[in-house]
Amino acid sequence: MIKLKVTTVGNSAGVIFPKELMEKLRISKGDTLYVLETPNGFELTPYDPEFVQQMEVAEYVMREDRNVLRLLAN
Repeated sequence: MIKLKVTTVGNSAGVIFPKELMEKLRISKGDTLYVLETPNGFELTPYDPEFVQQMEVAEYVMREDRNVLRLLAN
């Protein structure tokens, strides 16, 4: 378990991430993080799960309708 403390950053609040946690999350300064509410609490992730889902749908459509897309491109 990693314990984080909320601290003042200018007129806002922020959390300082230890180097080890940043390495585990594969993030660096300036990256965007997403907070998801789950039945067990909150999940912090460096990627947008909604975008990932949209890309999976797009890949499915491209696979299934490859010929139609090829005709539309011409």
